[in-house]
Amino acid sequence: MKRRDFVRLGVSAGMAAGATAASAPALAATKAPGGAAAGILDAGMHEQQAQMATGKLTSSSLVQQYLARIAAVDKAGPRLNSVIETNPDALRIAAEMDRERAGGRLRGPLHGIPVLLKDNIATADRMSTSAGSLALDGVRAVKDAHIVTLLRNAGAVIIGKTNLSEWANMRSTKSVSGWSGRGGQTKNPYALDRNTSGSSSGSGAAAAASLATLTVGTETDGSIVSPSSSCGIVGIKPTLGLLSRSGIIPIAHSQDTAGPMTRSVADAALMLAAMAGSDPDDKATADSKNRVADYAAALRLDGLKGKRIGVARNFFGSNDAVDAIIEKELAVLRSQGATLVDVKVPNVDKYNESELQVLLYEFAPGLEAWLKNYAPHAPVKNMADVIAFNDKNAAREMPYFKQEHLVAAQAKPGLDAREYREALANDLRYSRDEGIDQVMKEHKLDALVAPTGGPAWLTDYVNGDHYGGSFSSPAAVAGYPHITVPAGFTRGLPVGISFVGGAWSEASLIGMAYAYEQASKRRRAPVYPATINVKL
Repeated sequence: MKRRDFVRLGVSAGMAAGATAASAPALAATKAPGGAAAGILDAGMHEQQAQMATGKLTSSSLVQQYLARIAAVDKAGPRLNSVIETNPDALRIAAEMDRERAGGRLRGPLHGIPVLLKDNIATADRMSTSAGSLALDGVRAVKDAHIVTLLRNAGAVIIGKTNLSEWANMRSTKSVSGWSGRGGQTKNPYALDRNTSGSSSGSGAAAAASLATLTVGTETDGSIVSPSSSCGIVGIKPTLGLLSRSGIIPIAHSQDTAGPMTRSVADAALMLAAMAGSDPDDKATADSKNRVADYAAALRLDGLKGKRIGVARNFFGSNDAVDAIIEKELAVLRSQGATLVDVKVPNVDKYNESELQVLLYEFAPGLEAWLKNYAPHAPVKNMADVIAFNDKNAAREMPYFKQEHLVAAQAKPGLDAREYREALANDLRYSRDEGIDQVMKEHKLDALVAPTGGPAWLTDYVNGDHYGGSFSSPAAVAGYPHITVPAGFTRGLPVGISFVGGAWSEASLIGMAYAYEQASKRRRAPVYPATINVKL
């Protein structure tokens, strides 16, 4: 199935500094300081909290170590270029969390834990919120996004922002994922000449390289699960409305959501719990008040026992090596008590065009509202201003690809247009009632599984992205949850397996994903080779 253009979009002044993937010598390997693993920095929240509880570790020292690792791995050494900006207040916040802990106050599992946010998530601090665009470079949001407020309340220490495919991969039909005008090109830790996918490129690479305990991405279609798969980490794209979108620079309110991107299912589940909940400023979250589950309790080793899972066979066939890996992993699901049934998700070809139309219609009015409410002082006020800025600064903003999607979005009439209403109705019909809901009801399924996508492709500024299949669109268009978990490697490149369910089924999916992860343990840390040996 063809991946939507807006999923794979994404390059910057940073590239001019020589950070191109092609600049690395063939077959050379660049080890990050500390070797392939980063000790406590590669650990999850449970181990980090255990050390902080005994006084062996403090939030301040943990933040200092991550900032040093960002300098050594992201800005030097392999030069992943995944972090677009670090938070000048990170150490101050960490010290405050240490004082609270010393005083007997512990806010929860995220207390004192370092987090990196994708740079389209508003933070009312000294960092910019830019979606990677030079048009918003230096623009500080006037208030936090709702999920940022929840993370701060949970005691998380936001240590920086991650690079992304500019405008969350909704700028050009011929873009390169992981590139932004402000941030440059993010590189894949498993092969520096290969792509991270997008649009949450920086969050994926940073999590894989242990540049923070936790990272946050956003997805419209594939932008969490695809970079998570390509970078060998766990990604959760939740049900639309479980997490508030208030303060997140939008593409489309019909599909946008934030979600965790971490090195383990447990960390993703705990982070999801911290960010979930209703928000009066986001009507889509109204139902979440009674839908948020105990995601920590869902972390069960028997999470696959008795589950009936549909193997979505029409999402196999794009890559023989990937298919072979997933076939092997299906045996792990069976060994853990799951019953597998071969199925086909119906009507997946019936919303290819209508999905794009919905996004184009919703993009411009959503962006204008965000600028008005979160960055009223920004030099651009609407989509037309952004287009004009890019034209004026084409040498820096458009050296590799143009802005076809921005222009198309600007040309769309209002959301009362008949074409928009019909496209949205078509999306929901064929992705939900006559899509995921239909196949799950017909076969009495608890979840669907398939390869998340193909392995990372070579970053290519001539031809653009080269996707090798994708399972992202059904859940993305339906607004249903999707979890990807590391499933193995082909020629050193990560491969992910996806678990997809009906609306609000996060707890069940987390249980299945956790049981699989603990039984398989396929993730391994990257060693930053310049390229891979492609010979069989």
